[in-house]
Amino acid sequence: MKKLLTRFFLLVIVIIVIYGLSYAWRAFPIISGYGAKNLCSCVYVSGRDTESVITNELGSFPLSLGTFSIDLSDSSAYGEVFGMAAKKAIYRKGLGCTLISEIDESAVRSQEYHLSDSNIVLSDTLEWPLGRDTPDSISSTINMDVLKATVDKAFLEPDKEHPQNTRAVVVIHDGKLIWEQYAEGFDRNTPQMGWSMTKSITNALISLLIKDGKLHLYQPAPIEQWKTEGDPRGTITIDHLLRMSSGLEWEEEYAGPSSATNMLFKQADMGVFAASFPLVYPPDTKWYYSSGTSNILALIVRQSVGGDYYKFAYERLFNKLGMTSAVMEPDASGTYVGSSYMYATPRDWARFGLLYLNDGVWNGERILPEGWVKYSSTPTPGASRGEYGAHFWMNAGAVGNPSDRWYPDAPTDIFSMNGFEGQRVFIIPSKKAVIVRLGLTKRGNFDFNRFLKEVLSALPE
Repeated sequence: MKKLLTRFFLLVIVIIVIYGLSYAWRAFPIISGYGAKNLCSCVYVSGRDTESVITNELGSFPLSLGTFSIDLSDSSAYGEVFGMAAKKAIYRKGLGCTLISEIDESAVRSQEYHLSDSNIVLSDTLEWPLGRDTPDSISSTINMDVLKATVDKAFLEPDKEHPQNTRAVVVIHDGKLIWEQYAEGFDRNTPQMGWSMTKSITNALISLLIKDGKLHLYQPAPIEQWKTEGDPRGTITIDHLLRMSSGLEWEEEYAGPSSATNMLFKQADMGVFAASFPLVYPPDTKWYYSSGTSNILALIVRQSVGGDYYKFAYERLFNKLGMTSAVMEPDASGTYVGSSYMYATPRDWARFGLLYLNDGVWNGERILPEGWVKYSSTPTPGASRGEYGAHFWMNAGAVGNPSDRWYPDAPTDIFSMNGFEGQRVFIIPSKKAVIVRLGLTKRGNFDFNRFLKEVLSALPE
């Protein structure tokens, strides 16, 4: 009996070791890839201090298992875990940082790209958003004392165990920048990561191609892999992808290896990878949030635009809005990571939000197709709490029970761009407001409902 027990415990230990090694084999490249890519972007795009990024962005478990460094000689960053699973990210001016995956570094560096020839310089004398200046006077109908107290509170740390880590707040009312505030080490000129707020940028790029007649919202998505006769994925439309109702198999988890993390930190061509997954539900029968569908859309944008791909977002969108800080980052294949990788200053994120508040019109010019903002901000039927539209989050509430919503003390007409670690651009038509809040915040550590309630209470009805 003693020998049997010994053998049993040895077997258990062997199984645990094998499982641990298997998990490490899958997880370590994600840790090192995440660290290398984000260190690269924070240093070369945001202009931040290396040690600050390693301490703040990469200092908590399991990222703390990794070792990360910068190499200024070739504008790169490295990550590894216990000397294994080494990853490298490289910086290219205008393109930001790219994680080297599957494709040789020399091949990535040799890719040709031509950004917009326009050198947009904002006037120091014109008011935001057309320039850099802030308004001389604020409407007396705005309670500035309440607004200041609310924003100040967003930067305090009353609970050290659950830090808020707010880095920027920008408040726009009736087209005017009425408040901005930044944490130490950040200012109005610091580009900050949007994470999944980038999905709403992808929404805009798709709309421009629909406006041009190159794409059609309700026709099958032009993915070559899906055109084989009998492939059920051939019925997936652009609309299904935008509303996260494609029915494709996907796992949007970030605690370990998953479809999403494998895509972002192991794949060279993220759109092709996401498009390779099978259909598990008929299109438009189930809503499931998926960064994979956003990168399928990003791939469609690239294929539809063609030769001027790298100019497209800048000349048709960013330059028109004066978003001079915007940097979209590509995967190793050269396609922008439309799910996750865009940097911009808080003011520029606010400019994009203002475009949607103004129904897609900017300075008298219609940028987005007529009706596009309404489409984007209409809840998709599969989202049971009315929480999602078309690459924008909603606050509509459940059908027949609007009180069952994410922000119960904020208006139901809010729609927003939401990103990992507390990135938000809230668009509130009923208040003629755009509110930007950026940070490095674990889920639940910042009370967005209270923040919105208090900021909006300072604005006129």
